[in-house]
Amino acid sequence: MREDELLALYGLDPNPQYRDQIRQKLEEEIHQLHVEDHEYLKTLCVMLFCMGNVEDTQLIWQAKRKNQDTGSYIDVQLLCGAGYEETISYLDLQEDVLALAELQYLRQCEPYDFVHFSKAEWVSHYKRYYGISR
Repeated sequence: MREDELLALYGLDPNPQYRDQIRQKLEEEIHQLHVEDHEYLKTLCVMLFCMGNVEDTQLIWQAKRKNQDTGSYIDVQLLCGAGYEETISYLDLQEDVLALAELQYLRQCEPYDFVHFSKAEWVSHYKRYYGISR
C-alpha cells in the first residue's frame, strides 16, 4: 500500500524539512484524474495536518474537494492543523474564491465538528488508525 511507504519514509508527524515534498505529492495526487487512492490522499493530508502550517489548509481543502468521495473521506478537522481560530483568521485574510468557500464551510461545520476540537486528540486518533504506537 502506498500510504505504508509514505509512513515509512516520513512518519505520521514528519520533520518540517519534508513539507515541500509532501505538498508536491499531494498536489500531484489531487491532479491525478484516473487514480482513486483515497487512503494515500488522506495520509498526505494527515501528515500536513500534523505539521500544523496554516498555509497548508487550502491545499488540503483542494484534496477534500477533489470529488464527492474525497469530500467524505478527508475529515474536516484536517483543514485545521494550525488550530480552528488560526485557520479562520488566515482564510479571512485571503482574497480568493477557494478561501472564501473553505471559510464558509468551516463556519458551517463549527457547531458540529469543532466544539471540543483538539489537535492532540486527532493526532492520537490517526496514530491508532495507522497502527502507530508512539
